[in-house]
Amino acid sequence: MIEATSAGAILFRDTRGRREYLLLKSRPGDWEFPKGGIEGEEELQQTAIREVTEEAGIEDFRLLDGFRQDYDYVFEANGNTIHKTVHLFVAKSFEASAELSKEHRDMQWRDYEQAINTITQDGPREILRDAHDFLDEYFEEGDEETPVTADDVDAEDSIDGPATADDEQPNEPDSQTSDEIESVGQRVGESDDE
Repeated sequence: MIEATSAGAILFRDTRGRREYLLLKSRPGDWEFPKGGIEGEEELQQTAIREVTEEAGIEDFRLLDGFRQDYDYVFEANGNTIHKTVHLFVAKSFEASAELSKEHRDMQWRDYEQAINTITQDGPREILRDAHDFLDEYFEEGDEETPVTADDVDAEDSIDGPATADDEQPNEPDSQTSDEIESVGQRVGESDDE
């Protein structure tokens, strides 16, 4: 049996005070979250960041600290049995829309109940339940989102730490407060498009 590892993110946005989750319909027909295989020496967070950008076309988002869960499954490919473990983080999108990649047939932003009823596999469905509860508690406690670039994640960092896809803007915590960074992300990501 071949072992494989993937990482991705349960991506959400706030639309008029309602949380919506991005679901992608794979070529085989399963509804899932943006995810994909680790490339080279990537850390799990780096893979999740890359996959959200590649599969959803979203660049302005933040991985939230404190959540990572995994599920696994077995499948056949090219005469081989593959055991895959998928690690999912939670990420907040500051962009209102996403772009469909060639890897998927469809995409939808769904509220929690719709997403739970749309996801076709038990593992991701259970993780969405946990992620939704985590987000309820996260925002109830008023936790700050501290952006970190993919370049800041290395083997010594906790894989549960925060990260962002915005690698072109330097992370200078001494010159910007978390509130200033947050407001810039929201200002750049705000759009009336849905």
